[in-house]
Amino acid sequence: MANNIISVRRKKYATGLFWQPVVGGVGGRIGARRLAHSIDGKYSLYVEYNQMFGLAPSRSGYRAGMPSAAAEVVEAFAEHSSFLAAFIVDGGYYIVAVRNGIVLQDKIYVSELAARKEYASLAEMPDWGAFVAPSAWGVPRAIERNIDDVITGHSHTALRSISLSQSIVLSLVLLVVFLVLVGSVFRTSVLETISPKVQVSKIDPELAAEYKRQIEEKNKELDVEFKIDKVKPLIMPYDVLPDVTARAEVCYQAMGFLMQPIAGWNQTSVRCDEGHATVQLRRSFGTLGDFYAIATELMPGAFVQELSDDLVSVRVALPKVETIASIDERDTDTIIRDVTTIFQGMNTIADIHAVTDTVTNGVDTAYFDIVEIAASSKLVPMQFMQMFENFGGVYLTACDWNATSRTWNYEVIIYAKQN
Repeated sequence: MANNIISVRRKKYATGLFWQPVVGGVGGRIGARRLAHSIDGKYSLYVEYNQMFGLAPSRSGYRAGMPSAAAEVVEAFAEHSSFLAAFIVDGGYYIVAVRNGIVLQDKIYVSELAARKEYASLAEMPDWGAFVAPSAWGVPRAIERNIDDVITGHSHTALRSISLSQSIVLSLVLLVVFLVLVGSVFRTSVLETISPKVQVSKIDPELAAEYKRQIEEKNKELDVEFKIDKVKPLIMPYDVLPDVTARAEVCYQAMGFLMQPIAGWNQTSVRCDEGHATVQLRRSFGTLGDFYAIATELMPGAFVQELSDDLVSVRVALPKVETIASIDERDTDTIIRDVTTIFQGMNTIADIHAVTDTVTNGVDTAYFDIVEIAASSKLVPMQFMQMFENFGGVYLTACDWNATSRTWNYEVIIYAKQN
């Protein structure tokens, strides 16, 4: 195994990539090429996955077509937007750290001591959704997973050349192959036209059924061999937006569920994001034993994470709410002006700006414009979201309660009419 290459079931996977998020409106190849040129030009390969791209140098054993190990791991833990995982691999230890869907670390450590030290340092960060580590490390609440069970080869996220010229050459090769295939099809069609037709009545039905069965089995074998997957259609986020009122009520109720007083522990913040509500509590005079005894009774089903001896995080999953298709018919400039007018009328400061975002299924990419709004208020979520009742495409992405200032902080986006 090379320093950055691991082998799983006799297939080589790339690790140690330099991962960065894709900037809205800029494709993965463009972003990868810009970043590679701005560093030192040694990076000649890239991989694009889930609004991220990873850079790799062509030396050190990397090659085009080699799949990314980190992308496989992210696929395996798709239910967690943030997780910290360590796996035993041939010749070392592989650590993958993912925060909010972005790969922070994707690295091989030859020394177990160095791997454990790095893992412990990363574990100090708050709000990990899951921990994976060898059982011998004794990490609290961590599960052990075999790398062969995690990396399955289903991701199909492979390294490609950053160089546009190489891509053009590949496209020309593919074009030539396509033209040859088209010529073959037309030739076959002409031959079929001038050839005598087989009489259907003379074909044995049982023999025809057997031929059909053999063809279907062969097609399945080819699908497996070449890993042919159906491309999922693009789903625009504004086609599946949660109902605005229901979303606000769910956040408010979940945060209220977590804000129950626990003797000896003080709430520092409570947050509702896209899938969970989370509260952080800091110890004053209580103990961890007392906390678990009370929290288990008051918050059944909640996930508790000890961030330190004096700081804990408690998280609950949000129930699903009805989704609808909704988009505002105004452009971003008009939306910004109308939203600004509302906040000015309330004498409230808000950060309002427009951005372009993307959605992709791995083959096709679509762009859409949104207006992002961030503001603080004394209004509870249901009251605050009433300000947007005359807008379409509204989504409350997150809100949090600051126990010190006793204010609500809101993050809202509005999907604008697409040009």
